Amino acid sequence: MTDIPGIDATVPPSGTGCADCLQVDGWWFHLRRCAQCGHIGCCDSSPAQHASAHAASSGHPIVRSFEPGEDWFWHYGESQYYDGPKLAPPESHPEDQPVPGGNVPDDWRTKLHS
Repeated sequence: MTDIPGIDATVPPSGTGCADCLQVDGWWFHLRRCAQCGHIGCCDSSPAQHASAHAASSGHPIVRSFEPGEDWFWHYGESQYYDGPKLAPPESHPEDQPVPGGNVPDDWRTKLHS
């Protein structure tokens, strides 16, 4: 546990893909990890925007990118990037996992939010 409200650095991620998309055979563009509970959700460019929905419904405002090579945090409540600690591994989905991921339709580019 850290002394930063909204971050528990000891909690591992919930998996390697968007937990909510996987339940409904959906797909995602990029992944975000809840810094408090480890829930993996899809980014706001993804059709379902599960990471921000999780933040709103759970009251967990801080996410960290779950993309390989990225270590930034975002605070939904403050709408800004945020400094945070190293989180429990793994720090991203596997590098060989395709992006986008899940049950990706052929026309996926037309379904992204900007």
